[in-house]
Amino acid sequence: MELNKKKLTTASGIPYAENENSMTVGPRGPILLQDFILHEKMAHFNRERIPERVVHAKGSGAYGTFTVMRDIRKYTRAKLFERVGKQTKVFVRFSTVGGEKGSADTERDPRGFAVKFYTEEGNWDLVGNNTPVFFVKDPKKFSDFIHTQKRDPYTNCKSATMMWDFWSLNPESLHQVMIVMSDRGTPYGYRHMHGFGSHTFSMINDKNERVWVKFHFKTRQGIKNFTDAEAGEMRGKNPDFAQHDLLTNIDAGNFPSWDMKIQVMTGEEAKTYRWNPFDLTKVWPHSDFPLIDVGILELNKNPDNYFAHVEQSAFAPAHVVDGIGYSPDKMLQGRLLSYPDAHRHRLGGNYEQIPVNRCPFAVNNYERDGFMRVDGNGGSAPNYFPNSFDDIAADAAYKEPAWDLGTGVADWYDRNAEGENDHYTQPGNLYRLMDDQAKRDLIDNIVNSMSGIEGPKKDLIINRQLCHWFRADIGLGMAIAKGLQLDMDAAMSSMAAHM
Repeated sequence: MELNKKKLTTASGIPYAENENSMTVGPRGPILLQDFILHEKMAHFNRERIPERVVHAKGSGAYGTFTVMRDIRKYTRAKLFERVGKQTKVFVRFSTVGGEKGSADTERDPRGFAVKFYTEEGNWDLVGNNTPVFFVKDPKKFSDFIHTQKRDPYTNCKSATMMWDFWSLNPESLHQVMIVMSDRGTPYGYRHMHGFGSHTFSMINDKNERVWVKFHFKTRQGIKNFTDAEAGEMRGKNPDFAQHDLLTNIDAGNFPSWDMKIQVMTGEEAKTYRWNPFDLTKVWPHSDFPLIDVGILELNKNPDNYFAHVEQSAFAPAHVVDGIGYSPDKMLQGRLLSYPDAHRHRLGGNYEQIPVNRCPFAVNNYERDGFMRVDGNGGSAPNYFPNSFDDIAADAAYKEPAWDLGTGVADWYDRNAEGENDHYTQPGNLYRLMDDQAKRDLIDNIVNSMSGIEGPKKDLIINRQLCHWFRADIGLGMAIAKGLQLDMDAAMSSMAAHM
């Protein structure tokens, strides 16, 4: 063996010499069961693929830093914001939503935008998208929606009919549908898109005062999107375009960055605001709640192994740190449970010990055992609380103030009851804000997608969805109806019947 070369070993560290030929009875004889190396290599190969994420399966990620640029301590006591200039290490994962791990990352789809802040008081996961809203506002609707974005159980193909049938039956989706059907649905990689926490969260200051907040990440590279035709061409040319673009730019020292901003709403403002501030299908207009500068997020280091860092990374909105809290946002409340549960299924109960997910600072608790426990499992220390032997204690200083929501008795409330059912004003406003070219692209993308609706319910689904477009904006509805080559008199009659 050459000097200073590493020895080839088994997974248990035992050196071995033969890695290319199996042990046989004679040069042409059968393989012996005792060739353990053969079994180890084949068995590990059979288990190299962990279950892919049900959503956000295809993603890219990188490490970087978050630097505080403005004092926001009047809103939050979170340590990562304690002084201007403070830096916190981060890991960010971008992703598509509906496609499988091998799908093209230029598909028309929202993009995941998840940030893990490694703070001295634990990991904070801000798990959002490149859109400020979502398709549904109650977590009971989530699995049904995702099923429409996946494969038809009969054809095993994507289905425009399933997709538009669901959207036409759920007008709360209209705002997000309009965003995804615009050129924002096909961003030019991950560097040229905004990110949003999407949900309403809360911030708590050192006086135990709570405000409601929304988080925004504004790309410093400038917004850049593919047209529908360009995205389609890139799917065939390089289905990994976004991954390659992020990787090569960071390798070249062209570090992408985003300005982190927040919107702030007081509890009193929330009680009387026009829209439910905890409705994930709605935005807070900037004219009412201006963006406040906070800091800069920069990505400057590629992981040295994709699987170890990106594929095994796990984010959960439940992971907030002192000074940042939840809100009554129903979708957020549902994700507090579903995300950690998904990670325990996919990666195991000890997924937070994986280096990319591990808090680099102190972790003290009484969780023990389970698959792949790799941190010493607490050694001989007690595994129950309280006890008379260790010095771990709950710190009352981290207790959050109680919520005074005044929302009434517990019951099953219609998510779209009167006062919660304006699904058209904000999408209409968004359309009217677009320039002429953006409007044309949006209409073309909608027409191209809705043209894929087929089957005996085709006319019903088209007319039902068309009614939503008309309610958002008459001009938009007319343009879509014309693009679908519909009889305009019939289209207007259908609209009137549904109004």
